[in-house]
Amino acid sequence: MVTLINYVPKMDIQKLINNVQHNCHISDARHAGNYTLCVYLLKMREFYRWEKQQSFSEQLSTDSIGDWLTQRETLWDELQEKDYGLLTFDDKQYDPFDTTGINNALNKKQLVYSGGYGIKNKPHFFIAELESHKQINDYDIFISNKEHARDLTSPPAMSNDKTIFIRRESFKRLIWERIDEWRWNQPENAMAKAIRCYDFDEDLEQALTNMTNNELDAAVLHEIGEIQAGETLQGWQQMLSDITFTKAEIMARAVRDHYADTLHTLPTLIANNNHASIHFYFANLTNMRKHIFPSLLESYNQWCENKNIKTIENTINKAVNHWHVIAKDILQLHQQDADQCSINIENMVNNSHI
Repeated sequence: MVTLINYVPKMDIQKLINNVQHNCHISDARHAGNYTLCVYLLKMREFYRWEKQQSFSEQLSTDSIGDWLTQRETLWDELQEKDYGLLTFDDKQYDPFDTTGINNALNKKQLVYSGGYGIKNKPHFFIAELESHKQINDYDIFISNKEHARDLTSPPAMSNDKTIFIRRESFKRLIWERIDEWRWNQPENAMAKAIRCYDFDEDLEQALTNMTNNELDAAVLHEIGEIQAGETLQGWQQMLSDITFTKAEIMARAVRDHYADTLHTLPTLIANNNHASIHFYFANLTNMRKHIFPSLLESYNQWCENKNIKTIENTINKAVNHWHVIAKDILQLHQQDADQCSINIENMVNNSHI
Protein backbone atom coordinates (compact mmCIF):
# COMPACT_ATOMS: atom_id res chain seq x y z
CA MET A 1 0.00 0.00 0.00
CA VAL A 2 1.37 3.41 -1.02
CA THR A 3 0.96 6.32 1.40
CA LEU A 4 0.50 9.70 -0.31
CA ILE A 5 2.23 12.47 1.59
CA ASN A 6 0.98 16.07 1.44
CA TYR A 7 -1.39 15.21 -1.39
CA VAL A 8 -4.16 17.69 -2.08
CA PRO A 9 -6.48 17.03 -5.05
CA LYS A 10 -6.26 19.61 -7.83
CA MET A 11 -9.96 20.29 -7.41
CA ASP A 12 -9.32 21.43 -3.82
CA ILE A 13 -6.68 23.88 -5.03
CA GLN A 14 -9.03 25.16 -7.73
CA LYS A 15 -11.78 25.58 -5.15
CA LEU A 16 -9.38 27.56 -2.97
CA ILE A 17 -8.46 29.76 -5.96
CA ASN A 18 -12.13 30.36 -6.70
CA ASN A 19 -12.79 31.34 -3.10
CA VAL A 20 -9.85 33.75 -3.07
CA GLN A 21 -11.16 35.32 -6.28
CA HIS A 22 -14.59 35.60 -4.68
CA ASN A 23 -13.06 37.63 -1.83
CA CYS A 24 -11.25 39.74 -4.42
CA HIS A 25 -14.59 40.51 -6.09
CA ILE A 26 -16.09 41.55 -2.74
CA SER A 27 -13.17 43.90 -2.10
CA ASP A 28 -13.51 45.41 -5.58
CA ALA A 29 -17.27 45.76 -5.15
CA ARG A 30 -16.72 47.82 -2.00
CA HIS A 31 -13.77 49.91 -3.15
CA ALA A 32 -13.81 50.33 -6.95
CA GLY A 33 -15.52 53.68 -6.45
CA ASN A 34 -12.32 55.02 -4.85
CA TYR A 35 -10.85 55.74 -8.28
CA THR A 36 -11.48 58.57 -10.70
CA LEU A 37 -13.31 57.48 -13.85
CA CYS A 38 -10.18 57.65 -16.00
CA VAL A 39 -8.07 55.59 -13.60
CA TYR A 40 -10.93 53.14 -13.09
CA LEU A 41 -11.32 52.49 -16.83
CA LEU A 42 -7.58 52.02 -17.32
CA LYS A 43 -7.41 49.55 -14.43
CA MET A 44 -10.44 47.65 -15.72
CA ARG A 45 -8.88 47.38 -19.18
CA GLU A 46 -5.74 45.79 -17.78
CA PHE A 47 -7.78 43.62 -15.41
CA TYR A 48 -9.65 42.35 -18.48
CA ARG A 49 -6.32 41.65 -20.21
CA TRP A 50 -5.17 39.61 -17.20
CA GLU A 51 -8.41 37.68 -16.82
CA LYS A 52 -8.55 36.83 -20.54
CA GLN A 53 -4.80 36.04 -20.58
CA GLN A 54 -4.07 38.32 -23.51
CA SER A 55 -0.51 39.44 -24.25
CA PHE A 56 0.65 43.01 -23.72
CA SER A 57 1.15 43.56 -27.44
CA GLU A 58 -2.36 42.33 -28.29
CA GLN A 59 -4.99 44.93 -29.24
CA LEU A 60 -8.05 44.69 -26.99
CA SER A 61 -11.58 44.72 -28.42
CA THR A 62 -13.56 47.71 -27.16
CA ASP A 63 -16.86 45.86 -27.56
CA SER A 64 -15.61 42.82 -25.65
CA ILE A 65 -14.29 44.98 -22.82
CA GLY A 66 -17.59 46.87 -22.67
CA ASP A 67 -19.65 43.67 -22.35
CA TRP A 68 -17.26 42.27 -19.73
CA LEU A 69 -17.32 45.52 -17.77
CA THR A 70 -21.13 45.49 -17.61
CA GLN A 71 -21.15 41.90 -16.38
CA ARG A 72 -18.47 42.62 -13.76
CA GLU A 73 -20.27 45.66 -12.37
CA THR A 74 -23.47 43.60 -12.14
CA LEU A 75 -21.58 40.96 -10.16
CA TRP A 76 -20.16 43.62 -7.84
CA ASP A 77 -23.66 44.97 -7.17
CA GLU A 78 -24.62 41.50 -5.96
CA LEU A 79 -21.56 41.09 -3.74
CA GLN A 80 -21.13 44.53 -2.21
CA GLU A 81 -22.83 43.65 1.09
CA LYS A 82 -21.36 40.14 1.37
CA ASP A 83 -18.79 39.21 4.03
CA TYR A 84 -15.35 37.93 3.12
CA GLY A 85 -15.41 34.15 3.11
CA LEU A 86 -13.22 31.74 5.06
CA LEU A 87 -10.69 29.81 2.99
CA THR A 88 -10.57 26.02 3.19
CA PHE A 89 -7.47 24.06 2.29
CA ASP A 90 -6.49 20.52 3.21
CA ASP A 91 -9.61 20.16 5.40
CA LYS A 92 -8.74 23.23 7.48
CA GLN A 93 -10.44 26.64 7.49
CA TYR A 94 -8.51 29.91 7.55
CA ASP A 95 -9.42 33.53 8.02
CA PRO A 96 -8.64 35.26 4.67
CA PHE A 97 -6.21 37.60 6.48
CA ASP A 98 -4.27 34.72 8.08
CA THR A 99 -1.49 34.99 5.52
CA THR A 100 1.08 33.12 7.60
CA GLY A 101 -1.18 30.17 8.37
CA ILE A 102 -2.33 29.80 4.76
CA ASN A 103 1.23 30.00 3.42
CA ASN A 104 2.42 27.38 5.86
CA ALA A 105 0.03 25.02 4.10
CA LEU A 106 0.41 26.34 0.56
CA ASN A 107 4.14 26.88 0.12
CA LYS A 108 4.87 23.16 -0.04
CA LYS A 109 2.53 23.12 -3.06
CA GLN A 110 4.61 25.87 -4.69
CA LEU A 111 1.83 28.40 -4.17
CA VAL A 112 1.87 31.68 -2.27
CA TYR A 113 -0.97 33.73 -0.81
CA SER A 114 -1.41 37.14 0.73
CA GLY A 115 -4.34 38.89 2.39
CA GLY A 116 -3.83 42.38 3.74
CA TYR A 117 -4.78 46.05 3.57
CA GLY A 118 -3.55 48.73 1.20
CA ILE A 119 -4.25 52.37 0.45
CA LYS A 120 -7.57 53.68 1.81
CA ASN A 121 -7.83 50.48 3.84
CA LYS A 122 -8.72 48.41 0.78
CA PRO A 123 -8.26 44.66 1.31
CA HIS A 124 -5.99 42.99 -1.24
CA PHE A 125 -5.89 39.24 -1.86
CA PHE A 126 -3.93 37.13 -4.29
CA ILE A 127 -2.84 33.56 -4.83
CA ALA A 128 -0.07 32.73 -7.28
CA GLU A 129 2.63 30.28 -8.21
CA LEU A 130 5.61 30.55 -5.88
CA GLU A 131 8.69 31.37 -7.91
CA SER A 132 11.12 31.60 -5.03
CA HIS A 133 11.38 32.03 -1.28
CA LYS A 134 14.57 33.41 0.18
CA GLN A 135 15.82 35.05 3.33
CA ILE A 136 17.93 38.20 3.36
CA ASN A 137 19.14 38.96 6.86
CA ASP A 138 15.95 38.73 8.94
CA TYR A 139 13.56 39.21 6.01
CA ASP A 140 11.39 36.51 4.45
CA ILE A 141 10.99 37.32 0.73
CA PHE A 142 8.39 35.54 -1.40
CA ILE A 143 8.49 36.15 -5.15
CA SER A 144 5.40 35.01 -7.03
CA ASN A 145 4.91 34.40 -10.73
CA LYS A 146 1.66 33.52 -12.50
CA GLU A 147 -1.32 34.78 -10.53
CA HIS A 148 -4.44 32.63 -10.25
CA ALA A 149 -6.60 35.11 -8.32
CA ARG A 150 -6.26 38.87 -7.74
CA ASP A 151 -8.29 42.02 -7.27
CA LEU A 152 -8.60 45.08 -9.51
CA THR A 153 -5.64 46.80 -7.88
CA SER A 154 -2.72 44.44 -7.58
CA PRO A 155 0.10 46.04 -5.55
CA PRO A 156 3.33 44.61 -6.99
CA ALA A 157 5.09 44.70 -3.62
CA MET A 158 3.78 44.41 -0.07
CA SER A 159 5.25 43.83 3.36
CA ASN A 160 3.93 42.68 6.72
CA ASP A 161 6.19 42.47 9.76
CA LYS A 162 9.38 41.06 8.21
CA THR A 163 7.67 39.22 5.36
CA ILE A 164 7.86 40.71 1.85
CA PHE A 165 5.73 39.71 -1.12
CA ILE A 166 6.97 40.62 -4.59
CA ARG A 167 4.51 39.87 -7.40
CA ARG A 168 6.36 39.42 -10.70
CA GLU A 169 3.23 39.29 -12.86
CA SER A 170 1.73 42.38 -11.24
CA PHE A 171 5.03 44.20 -11.51
CA LYS A 172 5.25 43.40 -15.20
CA ARG A 173 1.71 44.71 -15.71
CA LEU A 174 2.48 47.88 -13.76
CA ILE A 175 5.54 48.54 -15.90
CA TRP A 176 3.53 47.85 -19.05
CA GLU A 177 0.85 50.32 -17.95
CA ARG A 178 3.49 53.00 -17.34
CA ILE A 179 5.12 52.37 -20.73
CA ASP A 180 1.79 52.29 -22.55
CA GLU A 181 0.77 55.57 -20.91
CA TRP A 182 4.12 57.17 -21.83
CA ARG A 183 3.83 56.11 -25.48
CA TRP A 184 0.76 58.32 -26.04
CA ASN A 185 2.85 61.52 -26.11
CA GLN A 186 6.38 60.23 -25.46
CA PRO A 187 7.52 63.18 -23.30
CA GLU A 188 11.24 63.55 -22.60
CA ASN A 189 11.09 62.72 -18.91
CA ALA A 190 12.38 60.17 -16.39
CA MET A 191 10.22 57.43 -17.93
CA ALA A 192 11.79 58.07 -21.34
CA LYS A 193 15.25 57.69 -19.80
CA ALA A 194 14.24 54.46 -18.05
CA ILE A 195 12.80 52.99 -21.26
CA ARG A 196 15.96 53.83 -23.22
CA CYS A 197 17.91 51.54 -20.88
CA TYR A 198 16.17 48.61 -22.63
CA ASP A 199 15.59 47.58 -26.27
CA PHE A 200 11.81 48.03 -26.54
CA ASP A 201 11.95 48.81 -30.27
CA GLU A 202 13.41 45.43 -31.23
CA ASP A 203 11.72 43.05 -28.77
CA LEU A 204 8.96 44.45 -26.55
CA GLU A 205 8.31 41.26 -24.57
CA GLN A 206 11.97 40.58 -23.81
CA ALA A 207 12.65 44.21 -22.91
CA LEU A 208 9.63 44.15 -20.61
CA THR A 209 10.94 40.99 -18.94
CA ASN A 210 14.41 42.51 -18.49
CA MET A 211 12.96 45.69 -17.01
CA THR A 212 10.75 43.66 -14.67
CA ASN A 213 13.72 41.62 -13.43
CA ASN A 214 15.62 44.79 -12.60
CA GLU A 215 12.70 46.51 -10.90
CA LEU A 216 11.89 43.45 -8.80
CA ASP A 217 15.23 43.95 -7.06
CA ALA A 218 14.42 47.63 -6.51
CA ALA A 219 11.03 46.67 -5.06
CA VAL A 220 12.70 44.42 -2.50
CA LEU A 221 14.88 47.37 -1.46
CA HIS A 222 11.82 49.56 -0.91
CA GLU A 223 10.00 46.93 1.13
CA ILE A 224 13.05 46.38 3.33
CA GLY A 225 13.17 50.14 3.80
CA GLU A 226 9.49 50.10 4.76
CA ILE A 227 10.11 47.44 7.38
CA GLN A 228 13.16 49.24 8.77
CA ALA A 229 11.17 52.48 8.95
CA GLY A 230 8.32 50.70 10.70
CA GLU A 231 10.59 49.45 13.48
CA THR A 232 10.66 52.98 14.94
CA LEU A 233 7.08 53.94 14.04
CA GLN A 234 4.91 51.95 16.41
CA GLY A 235 1.19 52.57 15.91
CA TRP A 236 1.52 53.65 12.28
CA GLN A 237 -1.14 51.30 10.89
CA GLN A 238 -3.69 52.35 13.49
CA MET A 239 -2.98 55.98 12.69
CA LEU A 240 -3.52 55.37 8.97
CA SER A 241 -6.76 53.54 9.72
CA ASP A 242 -8.02 56.52 11.72
CA ILE A 243 -7.29 59.05 8.93
CA THR A 244 -8.42 56.94 5.97
CA PHE A 245 -9.93 58.89 3.03
CA THR A 246 -8.32 62.18 4.08
CA LYS A 247 -5.57 64.25 2.52
CA ALA A 248 -3.62 63.58 5.69
CA GLU A 249 -3.50 59.87 4.81
CA ILE A 250 -1.93 60.62 1.43
CA MET A 251 0.57 62.92 3.11
CA ALA A 252 1.45 60.43 5.84
CA ARG A 253 2.05 57.68 3.29
CA ALA A 254 4.27 60.02 1.27
CA VAL A 255 6.29 60.93 4.37
CA ARG A 256 6.86 57.28 5.30
CA ASP A 257 7.78 56.39 1.71
CA HIS A 258 10.37 59.16 1.68
CA TYR A 259 11.76 57.96 4.99
CA ALA A 260 11.98 54.35 3.75
CA ASP A 261 13.59 55.36 0.47
CA THR A 262 16.15 57.78 1.90
CA LEU A 263 16.93 55.19 4.57
CA HIS A 264 17.47 52.20 2.27
CA THR A 265 16.12 52.20 -1.30
CA LEU A 266 17.95 55.12 -2.89
CA PRO A 267 21.28 54.62 -1.06
CA THR A 268 21.38 51.01 -2.30
CA LEU A 269 20.39 51.88 -5.88
CA ILE A 270 23.16 54.49 -5.90
CA ALA A 271 25.71 52.08 -4.38
CA ASN A 272 24.78 49.50 -7.05
CA ASN A 273 25.09 52.12 -9.82
CA ASN A 274 21.63 51.04 -11.05
CA HIS A 275 20.83 53.97 -13.34
CA ALA A 276 17.85 52.25 -14.99
CA SER A 277 16.09 51.77 -11.64
CA ILE A 278 16.96 55.30 -10.51
CA HIS A 279 15.26 56.70 -13.62
CA PHE A 280 12.24 54.42 -13.10
CA TYR A 281 12.06 55.43 -9.44
CA PHE A 282 11.75 59.10 -10.32
CA ALA A 283 9.33 58.32 -13.14
CA ASN A 284 6.93 56.87 -10.57
CA LEU A 285 7.11 59.46 -7.81
CA THR A 286 3.56 60.50 -6.92
CA ASN A 287 2.55 64.15 -7.12
CA MET A 288 2.34 64.34 -3.33
CA ARG A 289 5.86 62.99 -2.91
CA LYS A 290 7.19 65.53 -5.42
CA HIS A 291 5.24 68.28 -3.69
CA ILE A 292 6.63 67.71 -0.19
CA PHE A 293 10.21 66.88 -1.28
CA PRO A 294 10.94 69.21 -4.24
CA SER A 295 14.71 69.18 -3.63
CA LEU A 296 14.80 65.45 -4.44
CA LEU A 297 13.43 66.00 -7.95
CA GLU A 298 15.75 68.99 -8.38
CA SER A 299 18.75 66.82 -7.50
CA TYR A 300 17.60 64.18 -10.02
CA ASN A 301 17.35 66.76 -12.78
CA GLN A 302 20.81 68.05 -11.89
CA TRP A 303 22.20 64.50 -11.99
CA CYS A 304 20.74 64.00 -15.48
CA GLU A 305 22.73 67.05 -16.58
CA ASN A 306 26.00 66.75 -14.67
CA LYS A 307 26.13 62.90 -14.38
CA ASN A 308 27.41 63.26 -10.81
CA ILE A 309 25.44 60.84 -8.63
CA LYS A 310 26.70 62.65 -5.51
CA THR A 311 24.07 65.27 -6.34
CA ILE A 312 21.28 62.86 -5.37
CA GLU A 313 23.31 61.17 -2.64
CA ASN A 314 23.92 64.44 -0.79
CA THR A 315 20.21 65.29 -0.91
CA ILE A 316 19.06 61.98 0.57
CA ASN A 317 21.77 62.02 3.26
CA LYS A 318 20.45 65.37 4.46
CA ALA A 319 16.81 64.27 4.23
CA VAL A 320 16.68 60.89 5.98
CA ASN A 321 16.58 62.29 9.51
CA HIS A 322 14.11 65.01 8.45
CA TRP A 323 11.53 62.46 7.25
CA HIS A 324 12.10 60.29 10.31
CA VAL A 325 11.31 63.23 12.59
CA ILE A 326 8.22 64.20 10.57
CA ALA A 327 6.92 60.62 10.67
CA LYS A 328 7.38 60.52 14.46
CA ASP A 329 5.63 63.90 14.77
CA ILE A 330 2.68 62.56 12.77
CA LEU A 331 2.33 59.72 15.25
CA GLN A 332 2.52 62.16 18.16
CA LEU A 333 -0.27 64.29 16.69
CA HIS A 334 -2.38 61.16 16.34
CA GLN A 335 -1.68 60.14 19.94
CA GLN A 336 -2.68 63.59 21.20
CA ASP A 337 -6.05 63.62 19.42
CA ALA A 338 -6.89 60.67 17.15
CA ASP A 339 -10.26 62.09 16.13
CA GLN A 340 -9.07 65.54 15.08
CA CYS A 341 -5.48 64.93 14.01
CA SER A 342 -5.99 65.02 10.22
CA ILE A 343 -5.94 68.80 9.83
CA ASN A 344 -2.95 69.09 12.17
CA ILE A 345 -1.03 66.48 10.14
CA GLU A 346 -1.83 68.37 6.93
CA ASN A 347 -0.62 71.66 8.38
CA MET A 348 2.58 70.16 9.75
CA VAL A 349 3.53 68.37 6.52
CA ASN A 350 2.72 71.48 4.49
CA ASN A 351 5.21 73.37 6.66
CA SER A 352 7.88 70.69 6.39
CA HIS A 353 8.77 70.67 2.69
CA ILE A 354 12.44 70.38 1.83
